Amino acid sequence: MTTLGFISMPGNMEWIILLVIGLLIFGRRLPEVGRSLGKSIVEFKKGIKGIEEDIDDASSASRKELPAQKQSAPRIEGESRAVSRSEEVPDTHTAR
Repeated sequence: MTTLGFISMPGNMEWIILLVIGLLIFGRRLPEVGRSLGKSIVEFKKGIKGIEEDIDDASSASRKELPAQKQSAPRIEGESRAVSRSEEVPDTHTAR
């Protein structure tokens, strides 16, 4: 038994007595509670599955749009290519 200040945790016999009292008080309602708990768990799982499907649909739709966007902009001859920062040439002719 573990003590918390002046209150000790119930032992095995106390837990059994509390369980029997709980069954006597709530015994008739336990099947109803079990059914409603089961229904709520099933609804929760359906909701989670629906969210996962929405995320998968959105990610697959965005994957399909990316190749289409790359092909939709035809390149014009003589068009200069934009230089990204990683490709910039350092300026060595600046005054120090």
